[in-house]
Amino acid sequence: MELEFYKYQGTGNDFVIIDNRQNIFPKNDTRLIAELCDRRFGIGADGLILLEDDKMTDFNMVYYNSDGGESSMCGNGGRCLVAFAKFLGLIDEKTTFMAVDGEHTAEIQGDFVKLKMQNVAEIKEKPKYSYLDTGSPHHVQSVEELDTMDVATEGAKLRYGIYGVVGSNINFVSQLGKDSFKVRTYERGVEGETLSCGTGVTAVALAMHKAGKTESSSVNIDTPGGSLNISFSPRGEGYEDVYLKGPAKQVFKGIYKW
Repeated sequence: MELEFYKYQGTGNDFVIIDNRQNIFPKNDTRLIAELCDRRFGIGADGLILLEDDKMTDFNMVYYNSDGGESSMCGNGGRCLVAFAKFLGLIDEKTTFMAVDGEHTAEIQGDFVKLKMQNVAEIKEKPKYSYLDTGSPHHVQSVEELDTMDVATEGAKLRYGIYGVVGSNINFVSQLGKDSFKVRTYERGVEGETLSCGTGVTAVALAMHKAGKTESSSVNIDTPGGSLNISFSPRGEGYEDVYLKGPAKQVFKGIYKW
């Protein structure tokens, strides 16, 4: 069989994207999804995204981790899917779509996508880290020597040691300026470091503001794959009007045979 696919990336967070409005993709075939995402035997990606019809919004987003399991929200994946929807002619500059964590709105200008994330009701602050859910669960921890640390090893220790089988994404952070930070992320499902994580940088921005590391409501985050901006409005113990902004680009189109 042959399957048409597109490859997109947002600050190095890359995805296989498939137009599944005709329900052509075998969604329960976790082996196939993992094979498509494999960087040696398949196309290679951090995850796979299906664009599907939705009765109430412009489209529905279905996201799978590279291990083949359906996952929670992916911020960079959502931005890439908005760019794909624009490419298909489904939307113009603005859109509303459905994802696993509910409805999202977004705007696109060229390769730049601004995605509204869900509100965050609370941030759990611990002595050495913070924990919050920005559509996916995130552990945020400030560290020294960020550039040289072994993120895969240290991330796995925390991912399994604190959060067990269900797991959490692990973000290691260092401050660059009064409203800027550098982040490296270990992602569950990928089970290793990714070049960028949209829900992760969102979590970092909110956690750093909550911890008093910045007073700005617009935070810039540098990841190994590029820069993203997160803006928000504090509300009580949580945050509203949370936006993730950055580039989302089509890399190539292809046919996969299996």
